[in-house]
Amino acid sequence: MTINAIFEALSHPVRREILRLLRAGPFSAGDLANRFDLTKPTLSVHFAKLREANLVTVERRGNSLIYHLNISILEEALSAFLAFREPNL
Repeated sequence: MTINAIFEALSHPVRREILRLLRAGPFSAGDLANRFDLTKPTLSVHFAKLREANLVTVERRGNSLIYHLNISILEEALSAFLAFREPNL
């Protein structure tokens, strides 16, 4: 995980909405796709960015991919971001 990858992933409103949906629990890729008026290739790019930043984990169940929110990475990113506010000692 790099902080740059996390902030890049968080920079797009579709990816933030995917993360917001995953706060309620795991979703299949198909269920998530049904929530957006986007093509599957476009959503695949968004899913890939979230995976690259480790903001989501993916579990294969049969033919379905199930996405889970990786809250610990979000907590780490928030902590790193807030550290910018601390005065240098």
